Amino acid sequence: SAALALESQARQVICQLNLLDAQALQLHQGLEKRLTIAMAPELQTGPWSQPLHALAQAFPGLEVEVRSASQREAIRLLHDGTVQLALVFERPGIDERESFLEAGSQLLVAVASPRHPAGMQGALPLPEETFAEQRQIIVASGNPTGSDPRMVLSRRIWLTDSYLATLELVHSGLGWAYLPQPLVEPLIASGALAEVRFDNMASRLRLWVDIIWIKPRPLGLGARHYLDSVRKLFEKDPPRA
Repeated sequence: SAALALESQARQVICQLNLLDAQALQLHQGLEKRLTIAMAPELQTGPWSQPLHALAQAFPGLEVEVRSASQREAIRLLHDGTVQLALVFERPGIDERESFLEAGSQLLVAVASPRHPAGMQGALPLPEETFAEQRQIIVASGNPTGSDPRMVLSRRIWLTDSYLATLELVHSGLGWAYLPQPLVEPLIASGALAEVRFDNMASRLRLWVDIIWIKPRPLGLGARHYLDSVRKLFEKDPPRA
C-alpha cells in the first residue's frame, strides 16, 4: 500500500513537471504571462467570449483579464499599454498606429419598462423632441461622451458602470436604454421590458465591431490565438457595406 501511495505521488509529480515543461516551452515561444482585453460593455453579451474557451484549452496556464471599459477608455488603455486588445465599435476614422480585425456586429435594442411612458402598450411612436427629454441610462462611467455617440439620444442622462445596473434602473421605470439584443430579447418576450418605438428612426441599432491592437507592439501567442479564433468565428459573415 505504501508502494502504491508512492507510485501515485510520483505520477502526480511527473504530471506537474510535464505541465511546467509545457508552460516553459509556451513562454519561450512567446506566450504572454497575462492577456488583458478591454471590452466595451455592450459587447460583453455576445459571441466574443466564445474564443476564450479555445484559448483556455490551448493555454491552461495563461492568465486572462477581461476589462469592462467604455469605447474611449478602452482605446486609451490600449494605447498606454495596459491592455493588448480592445473590442470596440467601428469608428469613422483610422488611426495609423492601430491594426484591427473585423469581428461581426452587435444589435442594440431601445427598451423601457412597460410602466414607463416610452414602453407602455399601445403608446404612439415617440417624436424626436419627446424622447430627447426622456431620461436615457447609459453605461459610461464618469462621462456620457465615453460611449459611441450614435447611442446617446437624450438630453437627460443617467450613467452606470455596468449593464446589470442599467437593466435594473430600466426595469424600475427610471428611464430607457440601448441594451444588447441577446440580453433583452427574453425579457421583451416575457413582458418584463418593452421595445421603445421612435417615429423617425428604428428602435434597433446594429453596430459593427472591431478588435484593435497597436502595430509596433508584437502580440503574444495568446492574443494571436484569440484573434485567429475570432477570425474563424466570423469568416462566413458577409462583408461590410
